[in-house]
Amino acid sequence: MQSKLSDIELIVQTLSGDQSAYADLVKRHQRFVFTLALRFAKNREDAEEIAQDCFIKAYRSLALFKQESKFSTWLYTIVYTTAMTALRKKRVDTTSIDDEETYIQIENTPSGYDVNNAENKSRSFYVDQAISQLTPDDATIITLFYKGEQSLEEIAQTLGIEANSVKVKLFRARQRLKEKLERNLKHEVKELV
Repeated sequence: MQSKLSDIELIVQTLSGDQSAYADLVKRHQRFVFTLALRFAKNREDAEEIAQDCFIKAYRSLALFKQESKFSTWLYTIVYTTAMTALRKKRVDTTSIDDEETYIQIENTPSGYDVNNAENKSRSFYVDQAISQLTPDDATIITLFYKGEQSLEEIAQTLGIEANSVKVKLFRARQRLKEKLERNLKHEVKELV
């Protein structure tokens, strides 16, 4: 069964012409690629488009993967650059970034009516909600480090910056995440009381 194969073995099979091997690679990484794309795009449709573009770009460039890093690091680099390009194109079309950001925040605010109450109370819900309120750069670093379980060096390679810069950015992103969580949870406590 191919799902037991390593990423490298699946890449070798894909390059040998086995399309199902690439489908296994996509299945293995699609959830996290989508999550990362959603951190940038802030809406499902754009995130799906970014994720699809990433897998197409990865497939076309698979022969260029040099195995100097993990496949996931290489793939997430593609996600980052693709998302940044998509965001730049989107910003060119807008007249006011502030208005767009306000719209995105309002659009993505949970209403409480369409989400199960137990889910609203879960820790991961609040963390994801707080991450969605961060800038794309902060959300990316937090997501890569905690959900992608990437090292500082791997994140540095993905983002094309020094590991020390990642360390500083991660520290600052954690601080901003903490502030968002404190503010969101304070609001939730008021609603419960």
